[in-house]
Amino acid sequence: MEDTEFEQEGYKKIDRYNPVKITELSSHYASIITHIGEDLEREGLQKTPERVAKAMQFLTHGYDLDPAEILKSAMFAEDYRQMVIVKDIELYSLCEHHMLPFFGKAHIAYIPNGHIVGLSKIPRIVDAFSRRLQVQERLTTQIRDCIEETLRPMGVAVVIEAQHLCMQMRGVQKQNSVTTTSAFTGEFNNEKTRSEFINLIASRLH
Repeated sequence: MEDTEFEQEGYKKIDRYNPVKITELSSHYASIITHIGEDLEREGLQKTPERVAKAMQFLTHGYDLDPAEILKSAMFAEDYRQMVIVKDIELYSLCEHHMLPFFGKAHIAYIPNGHIVGLSKIPRIVDAFSRRLQVQERLTTQIRDCIEETLRPMGVAVVIEAQHLCMQMRGVQKQNSVTTTSAFTGEFNNEKTRSEFINLIASRLH
């Protein structure tokens, strides 16, 4: 991977890209830009194919991540058997049907059964699955199944709320629509437990 590093006003950023992929993607984007009727020699577009190629590699870097290994890297034995919730996790993904963004928040809970996981790892697996070509329904169940199969908890709950630009910018063009999906296992199939989770993610405790 090629590292591009710069520092400005104390902020350090390191971007990592596969130079072979960037070259190949750039050539395809150059062709697309030409085919839609634009002039690649125009000043504003001269570096656009490479910029878009790098953006696309970043937006789909989840293919290079193993979500289960992310969880396993911070699992700890702990005798805690109450609900653990991480809510309002920002997510950004690309719809696989039109490759337009969808974005929103994920709310995730699990009830430990002998092991807990470092709290930062839950948002990380959201990123690992969302930074791929996705549909919201599959994303919801992939997150649920990964936590279920790796931690073996007493139950898992996942709710995702997202806006889809494929609905807002094109097609039906409904700008205020929000799509909600959910997936539950174990104790969260119990109405009382599930209702407690829904009430907690809807509250403003923080």
